[in-house]
Amino acid sequence: MRNKAAAFLSRPGVAPFLFLSPLIALIGCLILIPVTGAVVNSLFRDVTFLPQKFVFFGNYISLFSDSGFTRAAVFTLFFTIVSVFTEMGLGILLALLLNEKLPGRGFLRVAVLIPWAIPVAVSGRVWELIYNFNYGFANSFLLKTGLMNSPVNWLGTEAGAFLALVLADAWKTAPFVAIIVLAGLQTIPDELYEQASIDGAGIFQKFVYITLPVISPVIIVALLFRTIDALRVFDIIFVLTGGGPGGSTASLSMFAYERFLSGDFGGGSAVSVILFLMAMSLSLIYLKAAKLSEALK
Repeated sequence: MRNKAAAFLSRPGVAPFLFLSPLIALIGCLILIPVTGAVVNSLFRDVTFLPQKFVFFGNYISLFSDSGFTRAAVFTLFFTIVSVFTEMGLGILLALLLNEKLPGRGFLRVAVLIPWAIPVAVSGRVWELIYNFNYGFANSFLLKTGLMNSPVNWLGTEAGAFLALVLADAWKTAPFVAIIVLAGLQTIPDELYEQASIDGAGIFQKFVYITLPVISPVIIVALLFRTIDALRVFDIIFVLTGGGPGGSTASLSMFAYERFLSGDFGGGSAVSVILFLMAMSLSLIYLKAAKLSEALK
């Protein structure tokens, strides 16, 4: 019996599978089963006050004919593009600054994590006070400096609410990007920059030909995490604007939340599946881009 067990374990691929089996079981319980359940439930008319009925793609057809869903999808994609690229730009600049040999660099590296560590509900309330029409810091600063003649209703207009959300989200998550990029910068030997200086390379040339190629895989990882997180944005919107004004800042996650709240579990599951497919598609694009960048080196 022992010889048979030893022979089985000696087969190629068996031992690694056994070592990975706890992780596979954990992924199955926490990811595969819930995702499968959501996919199956999205094919049913699952409403609390009606009998459950198999409708196949009926929930999806209903969603794509709903103007509220279309508006939420457009807002989510636009918010993702603007906020992610804003955060990536700020995060890379912040990482480059923290990588320099500045006085108190250790303290700055710790302090920069404070916005990211603050709970979203708390930071959302803080930004709500900043944007307050009557006594918020934003209007007070603009009026006292003479940049504006009258207070701005930041959260009462579509453009103002969108800008407020992007700034609040960038303030909180740009430090996360900075820390990831900083970890990549730490792997670059100083000798490369010294040799480039001897060859007459300037700061811009060093960044383009040394820094950027080396940290590009790290940037792809940060971009992947932030894109997935931005696609499912919910908490900062729920706290700061509630989806207003007039539903202009309602994301797909909020749309799904409202469906679940109204008892339409089939429709809410369909929205969740669409969000999952969007995130998975973008993840595959990023991974392909990362492989392409590696192949071009």
